[in-house]
Amino acid sequence: MLRSHLWPAAPAERPRNRVYLRERLITLPLLAVVASLAFGWAYGEIRADSAALRGSHTPALGDLADAEMSLRIADREAARSLGAGESVRLSGIGRRYLTRTTRATQSLNQVARSGALTTAERQELDVVSGLVADYGTWIAFAQNNVADPVLREAGLGYARSMLCTAPAPPSRAAPGGFPPCGPRTGSDATTVVDRISALEKSLRGRVADRACLGAGVSAAAVVAGAALVLLSVGLWRTQVFLHHRFHLRVSLPLAAAALPLLAVPFLTADAVLAQRAQQRVVGAARELSDRTSPAVESRADAHPHARPDPRLIATLESRARRDLARGRLPALDGAAPWVAPTGLLCAALVYATLHGYRREYVHIARPGAAP
Repeated sequence: MLRSHLWPAAPAERPRNRVYLRERLITLPLLAVVASLAFGWAYGEIRADSAALRGSHTPALGDLADAEMSLRIADREAARSLGAGESVRLSGIGRRYLTRTTRATQSLNQVARSGALTTAERQELDVVSGLVADYGTWIAFAQNNVADPVLREAGLGYARSMLCTAPAPPSRAAPGGFPPCGPRTGSDATTVVDRISALEKSLRGRVADRACLGAGVSAAAVVAGAALVLLSVGLWRTQVFLHHRFHLRVSLPLAAAALPLLAVPFLTADAVLAQRAQQRVVGAARELSDRTSPAVESRADAHPHARPDPRLIATLESRARRDLARGRLPALDGAAPWVAPTGLLCAALVYATLHGYRREYVHIARPGAAP
């Protein structure tokens, strides 16, 4: 049966009309169903991965990085203000401290609403939010006891120990005067930066998984490709058969059933563009966690109109959004859910058409006619 789809039969091996129609009545609708379901599922998965990266995963990574950087910037501002002594009691810690702590809280809330985290990670994020609130409480304690150097340093030191763990042995401050921060893993990951780093690592892993085709999608693509080739050849040869045996110039219903095949190259190109964009986003996600620093973010605050630093969180997020926006054919937005139903409709149309031709042939066949 497969051979009859790919190679024309010799004159002595040409099938009888009734047998040929019966074979096509089974194989063509079956191929249409297999091709549409496999291709529709694979294409839908790739599109869904891009939508998840664009709508939740990449923004969540950016918000986690922003929360960490904002807290470290706020910590430096708090240390500077508290080091000024009694004047901080009247003037307050400073606008940047308040702005950055508020921004960190908002970023954590946005991560919680993004839908990118699992239930366990959502609970871990609640712990982080609680630690951030406690951090602010101890900074306020240091501010209220700024006249007492011992209590002030105790409050600031405890707040910093909640924020991050300095590497051992202690190293010099990071560029920009920021205290060093060495994230830990496992049971030692107890500080805010430790927990945020663990969330970032887990989320980066899911971004990489989304960007990978996977065995299921790859297998479905191979099955869909083979079924589409067989279906295309089978429809063309059936048209030729009907032209020679039934003297039909063209079967309009079969031609209509073949029209959706014209969209396959465009859908395939769209899937390839989306998958390439996903691979580029993996690099941007890695940089969001590894290359960003409070020094870069602080310089951006001081010079908002300067040329954006390529390590800036906003720059990396913009690059990821741009890659995902370019990684698709906009005209095909919303097409994924319709691939499988369209294929099933075509299968039904092919079945009904061939069934009608076969029934008509049986009715008009006479003794001595070509069976």
